[in-house]
Amino acid sequence: MKYRELADRAEGESSAEIVKRVELARDIQLERFKGTKVHCNAHMASRQIRKFCEPDAGGHRLLEVVTEKLGFSARAYTRILKVARTIADLECTESIREQHIAEAIQYRSLDRKSI
Repeated sequence: MKYRELADRAEGESSAEIVKRVELARDIQLERFKGTKVHCNAHMASRQIRKFCEPDAGGHRLLEVVTEKLGFSARAYTRILKVARTIADLECTESIREQHIAEAIQYRSLDRKSI
């Protein structure tokens, strides 16, 4: 997050609103994987990642640049796609956009720094 967002004194989303968004995202995932053994994005297999995690053109470009610069493994790449799919689900958007990829990459970077 940017400093201005953190320092902003305006009211953010309430806990109840966040719970509703998360529940809706979970419902989207349950519907997506209906009839399979998968129940959430984190458990997707390669075939499902290819089917449900196709980013837009900007997302592809960003992934290409970041993967080359940071040397992401195939495993890191697929994790980013899964997290981006979840971010898109939280926004109730069908497509994975560049901003979803960027946010997922940021989470990956934060995770790597804490180790």
